[in-house]
Order: sequence, then C-alpha cells, then structure tokens
Amino acid sequence: MRKKTFAAAALLAAATLTLSACGSGDDGNSPVAVVSEESGSQEAATVLDQPFEKPDLVLTDTNGKKYDLRKETAGRPTLVYFGYTHCPDICPLTMNNLAVAKKQLPKSEQDQLRIVFVTTDPARDTSAELGKWIKGIDSEIVGLTGDFATIQAGARTLGISIEPTHKDKNGKPVSVHGTQVIAFSPKTDGGYLLYNEDTTVDAYTKDLPKIIKGENP
Repeated sequence: MRKKTFAAAALLAAATLTLSACGSGDDGNSPVAVVSEESGSQEAATVLDQPFEKPDLVLTDTNGKKYDLRKETAGRPTLVYFGYTHCPDICPLTMNNLAVAKKQLPKSEQDQLRIVFVTTDPARDTSAELGKWIKGIDSEIVGLTGDFATIQAGARTLGISIEPTHKDKNGKPVSVHGTQVIAFSPKTDGGYLLYNEDTTVDAYTKDLPKIIKGENP
C-alpha cells in the first residue's frame, strides 16, 4: 500500500481549524516533522517517521511538587496532552476518552501507563485547580502547571502551538492551543504517534495495548 508523507505542523493546524476555545494559533514557526500514513488507512494514529524528543519540562504537579517529565516518565508508555480546565469541549472529552480506554487495560498495564495533562492556562490552572478537575476524570492522570513561557516552549518542540490566554469578544478568557495527543514509546522515549481531537474511545482502547509495548498500532 502506497504511503503519503506530510509535514506535522500542517496536520496539527488542519486538525484545529474549526476550534474556538480549543484552537491552534499556529504562527508558522512550529517545528516540522515527517510523518507517514498509508493511503486509505482508517487507523486513528499517525506514525511519525522521525519521532519527537520528549520535552525537557520541569513543572509543578497537583501536589505542588516539582515534576521532571523526562525523568518521571522514562521507560514508560506516556501520553501527553496540552489543554486547560476551563475548556468547554475538546479538553475534557479527550481526557475522558483516554481515561475510559485506560480502564480497559489489565491493572498491571494501567500501572505502567502515564497520561500527562499540561495546562496551557497556568494563571487559572493552579496545582489545586488542576487536582480538582483531574480527580473528576481519573485521579491517576498527572496534571502539570508552571511558567507559561516554559510550557509554550515545551509544546513547540512537539509541533504544538499555544497562545497566552486572552479574552474573547464576550470578555471570556480563552486559551488557544493545539489539540493533539502525542504517544511516547517505553522503548525509546520518543514521541512516535500522533492522535487528533476526533480520536474515539474505541480507537484508544484498540491502540493502548500496543502503545504499552512500544509497538505501532
């Protein structure tokens, strides 16, 4: 089956064109990575030919403690998503989909998996606020907050663009960000799979057993 190649930044931008509160403010400076997708494939994941390096992020978790993303998730299957707790739709849907799919795994595999939610709205998403929000989804999810510039730089290394929180025409604070989930292999710690906002619970449920092993879905 013939393969097509794309620029990751273009895929990321296309996935967020219809969003408002959870949109992508791509300024064209995002890193470009080559990804491949088989023609006619119905797979949810996009496999990156050149995996992303795991962001060098040291932030604060929901307990107010420092959390070194690379150190804490080294050698573990890890899913990373950037979003915010006041998001009206995409963020809670994505995290709930991941949480439901995770619960279909055997307990031993659930314990291996790390799901990391990094806020794009740290001014409002304090450790305490993140903790309350995550508890309503899955208390095992790692919630991280910190300096916006640090978070923005970390997201950019994954081709995900985020903007400072601003007020919309109605005066409501909005955080504009990419909506992709990046899966990191426990074998290489590289971000080798990309999922967009339309990925379903069934798709994650199907793929997670292979992600746990560092395999392609």
